[in-house]
Amino acid sequence: MLPGRAARLWKVGATVAEARPLSKHQRQHRIAALLGEVRVTSQGRLAELLAEEGIAVNPSTVSRDLEELGAVKVRIPGGESAYVIAELPRNQVAPADHLRRVLGEWVVAVANSGELVVLSTPPGCAHVVGSAVDRSGLDGILGTVAGDDTLLVIAAEDPGGSALAGSLAELAGLDVGWSRPGPAPGPVGFIAPTNER
Repeated sequence: MLPGRAARLWKVGATVAEARPLSKHQRQHRIAALLGEVRVTSQGRLAELLAEEGIAVNPSTVSRDLEELGAVKVRIPGGESAYVIAELPRNQVAPADHLRRVLGEWVVAVANSGELVVLSTPPGCAHVVGSAVDRSGLDGILGTVAGDDTLLVIAAEDPGGSALAGSLAELAGLDVGWSRPGPAPGPVGFIAPTNER
């Protein structure tokens, strides 16, 4: 093990050398899945479950991930408390700042063709962005279809795909012309960052 780092890691059954490197989004995706599958009563227990899968995390990472996922502790039958990811009811509109935060954090490019708008995300994140868009209450959206790293947003004829792409790009902090820096440039019509993150 690496000196110093070992003391900061919550690890059970995995050494630092055995731990799988995961991106933040992959780790949060796994945490969300665990919270749906297993009764997780503490941050320490969550770290143990991750360690059993070879994912080493420290206390601040677990805390930050739970907060960013919107996880809350609720009382469950038997008197215990467990973490769950609170979802808005299907008919409740999410606050605008929630959509801005999700798009700003996870959308790396925006493009449109006719009434179709494509949002590109890191692997495993399109469903999160899709849920935020679905619950945003934005006018002009007929529906969304999420893959692994691509979200298709179908625009109504009024305002149309171009206007909707512009609105979503603005919320994501992107500008027309480029995608966020990354391994491969996007096709013509992609949207570029307006500020450094």
